[in-house]
Amino acid sequence: MKWEDVRKSRNVEDRRNQSRGTSFPGSFGRGRSSGGGLGGGLIWLLLSRTSGRMKLILLGLFLLLTFLGSGGLGNLNNSTIYNRDIIPSEEVSVDNSINSTNTDGQTLNASDKEVQFFQAVLATTEDYWHSMFDSMGKTYREPSLVIYTDSISTGGCGVGSAQAGPFYCPADETVYIDLQFYRDLTTKYNAPGDFAMAYVIAHEVGHHVQKLVGTMDDYNSVRQRMSTKQANDLTVRLELQADYYAGAWANYVKQEGLLEMGDIEEALQAAHSVGDDTLQKEAYGYVVPDSFTHGSSEQRRTWFLRGFEYADFQHGDTFNTDI
Repeated sequence: MKWEDVRKSRNVEDRRNQSRGTSFPGSFGRGRSSGGGLGGGLIWLLLSRTSGRMKLILLGLFLLLTFLGSGGLGNLNNSTIYNRDIIPSEEVSVDNSINSTNTDGQTLNASDKEVQFFQAVLATTEDYWHSMFDSMGKTYREPSLVIYTDSISTGGCGVGSAQAGPFYCPADETVYIDLQFYRDLTTKYNAPGDFAMAYVIAHEVGHHVQKLVGTMDDYNSVRQRMSTKQANDLTVRLELQADYYAGAWANYVKQEGLLEMGDIEEALQAAHSVGDDTLQKEAYGYVVPDSFTHGSSEQRRTWFLRGFEYADFQHGDTFNTDI
């Protein structure tokens, strides 16, 4: 992708050296602390010096503070995190360890070029979706993109783990991408090339579009009344629509003259690599279609190409179309 001369978005943040317990603007600041912090520690001391009914009251208060301190109350307000493209799990998992190193024990630093790449790709999504929303008489609200390592506190979706891959948090309208994933696309998932990563970013921005147009609210409302199998099928449709939106964005990039030879193939390889069947086969040696939450490799490739072909909203209705 010819991104070097593209304008750079100001909505990219580097939080690689911030622990998941740090309080970010708009977040719950849900760091994990034993016994609910100072209050819990004081109650624990009193517990050791009382007995009878008072001890039961203090014990109940201790458990309540522990619940709150571990993010229990925050979970009542959490939004689902979209999108786990790596591990077979519905939501991003909580990682109880935090550091700023990769698996080789080396500090993981983003080069200026890598950060500028994220800024350029996000800028192209902003330009595209502004034009699309303008054509409908609507206003596009730009999401943020956060670069992090290992795990991160979100502004309303709990703690995101790098193990789950890139994700979108609708509560704070932010895309979160672990820097190591950018490199793992080539080394671990056999999806080299800058446009493979650009596709991933565009897919997550697609979830943001779904929030803005109301699709995500409808999805959450209907999903609560479904069986697990039905909910999985609905989630697949949500994810395939995000792939469609990524393809529509790729069409825009082509019209802007920013595509290079092999870019679309790079995106298709990335889509194949994160298909549920491919991930399950590699992880377990077999495939369980009823457990799919993102779609097969073929489905993901198909809907990306469909978006690339039509580049509109009308042909991206995955909820009322055979997928």
